[in-house]
Amino acid sequence: MAASEESLRKALAEKQSAVEAHGNAVRALKAAKASKPEIDAAIEALNSLKLEKSSIEKQLQAAVSGSDGDGALSREAFRQAAVNTLERRLFYIPSFKIYRGVAGLYDYGPPGCAVKSNVLAFWRQHFVLEENMLEVDCPCVTPEVVLKASGHVDKFTDLMVKDEKTGTCYRADHLLKDFCNEKLQKDLTISAEKAAELKHVLATLDDLSAEELGAKIKEYGITAPDTKNPLSDPYPFNLMFQTSIGPSGLSPGYMRPETAQGIFVNFKDLYYYNGNKLPFAAAQIGQAFRNEISPRQGLLRVREFTLAEIEHFVDPEDKSHPKYSEVVDLEFLMFPRGEQMSGQSAKKIRLGDAVSKGTVNNETLGYFIGRVYLFLTRLGIDKDRLRFRQHLANEMAHYAADCWDAEIECSYGWIECVGIADRSAYDLRAHSDKSGVPLVAAEKFSEPREVEKLVIAPVKKELGLAFKGSQKNVVEALEAMNEKEALEMKAALESKGEVEFYVCTLGKNVPIKKNMVSISKEKKKEHQRVFTPSVIEPSFGIGRIIYCLFEHSFYTRPSKAGDEQLNVFRFPPLVAPIKCTVFPLVQNQQYEDVAKVISKSLTTAGISHKIDITGTSIGKRYARTDELGVPFAITVDSTKDVTIRERDSKLQVRVSVEEAALVVKSVTDGLRTWEDVWEKYPHHTSGSADD
Repeated sequence: MAASEESLRKALAEKQSAVEAHGNAVRALKAAKASKPEIDAAIEALNSLKLEKSSIEKQLQAAVSGSDGDGALSREAFRQAAVNTLERRLFYIPSFKIYRGVAGLYDYGPPGCAVKSNVLAFWRQHFVLEENMLEVDCPCVTPEVVLKASGHVDKFTDLMVKDEKTGTCYRADHLLKDFCNEKLQKDLTISAEKAAELKHVLATLDDLSAEELGAKIKEYGITAPDTKNPLSDPYPFNLMFQTSIGPSGLSPGYMRPETAQGIFVNFKDLYYYNGNKLPFAAAQIGQAFRNEISPRQGLLRVREFTLAEIEHFVDPEDKSHPKYSEVVDLEFLMFPRGEQMSGQSAKKIRLGDAVSKGTVNNETLGYFIGRVYLFLTRLGIDKDRLRFRQHLANEMAHYAADCWDAEIECSYGWIECVGIADRSAYDLRAHSDKSGVPLVAAEKFSEPREVEKLVIAPVKKELGLAFKGSQKNVVEALEAMNEKEALEMKAALESKGEVEFYVCTLGKNVPIKKNMVSISKEKKKEHQRVFTPSVIEPSFGIGRIIYCLFEHSFYTRPSKAGDEQLNVFRFPPLVAPIKCTVFPLVQNQQYEDVAKVISKSLTTAGISHKIDITGTSIGKRYARTDELGVPFAITVDSTKDVTIRERDSKLQVRVSVEEAALVVKSVTDGLRTWEDVWEKYPHHTSGSADD
């Protein structure tokens, strides 16, 4: 087992002290004009210590850089190889490249578009069709009032710092994060205690206030990366792109930062469309916009991106799910907040156990966590580099019941790609309050029920006399009291006749007297229960998922001659941009005619493919398509039967010309596996089988 980073740092510090001590001893021996054998022995011992120190440094460097020390690609080298291939083969490229591009904006090329289209098609199949969701498509331009109600206008911010001389802007937490990571990865001399401190800063980065972030930047002496100039104190910057709707400029709006609000404001109509029944889910795929301060990390942090979001509306008193049993036995890496707080790692947990123990708040949340796991792993995400991390208490909004992120490990570390949150009834209540339209559901009773209802009746005349212009604020605050607060006020008024009451909209306490409000409980017969539904929201960052899929699918292998490394993307057929290529082995009219017949059959079967009748060697043609992640290649080397080659194993089988398209379709549609095909058809073992 590899030594831990902490123990290596301690060992290195001890060895450094020993080297310094021995160095001083050698100098002392020389100064005392000790005998040559004595000095030589001391120098030999010093050199031995230096070699041991160098060995520990190499182990520590390997531990912090992600290299195994045996020549394996480091994270950065692997990323560079993958990104170079992705850009060269036009999966994606920087937007407006001929004008030197714009940070945080990217174009998908033909294979990238195909992968994205396949991912979204599978998302629709896996979620929208499977769960009978109601799909909507709402505008990207959103009126200010909507985003004011949701809290985005006031709170959708990141902390920014400026270069005090040039005015260049940087995201404050990114500068601190980069400093800590660079120290941990490149400064091998820092103590284990200092390393632990830097790791703690990284772990609590999201919790730091503007003042705390500014203090850390000053403490560590962090300056502007480009100029080394001093930085301003951090201050909030709203990430939404602002615009105006119409030519007058009187109707402010924003490019939406998420797609969810379009679903929330349509809840009333969607609930009616669904027959006034809960639970139901609405889904939307669309563009979202965030004016990132300093976008970086390629497709992971961009200013325009595709979101796929689900809002599952449910009765807050019943969060069970009828299909929960289908995912209950799934076991995968989970990272509950308890393990995070105690410094442990993620561990494999059975989903049913996590829900039954209360680690996951409820069945519906657990069901969607399970469905997200199945979605990502079927796309081709490595299950050993996928974990579900629970938000810490200080990460969650006050109204949220529970939140988990599906995080995927790539060369940039663990990246949040899907958020799955139980947002309670916050969003619908916020829009109900702002719009005045009740966004509620109702449960009809088979027989009327007698219920005891709390009645809070402010006496407006008395309140008007006492508070004049502030009467409305006090009335609203009194009516908004929950049952516990109201009964405590009632008891205090009956015993004392007056009570101090905090009005949040005034920001102060006001005296409430017994004659100003009536609080009582009354028995009423009700025919239905009216309530605001809770919402469970899985939100998918499609670009992030695709980038992680690119990295998880990328590998290199030696060419036949062994003189170069060939790039391969091991995309599952489900998401591969092209499912199949068709090659005549040599330039021959008969073979080309057969290739065209097979191409027509593939088109009829709905299989995306590419036909290549160039005279390039078959090995080079295979290498070109492996680099695009094409899973199958049909090679025409006779007029009666052909070979089908599988990309990763490079194994080939012989099938008839008539069967070729059907065999490929059956595997790409998931009706059978390549292993099934390998068992059924004759194997092709000629020299061309090995590239």
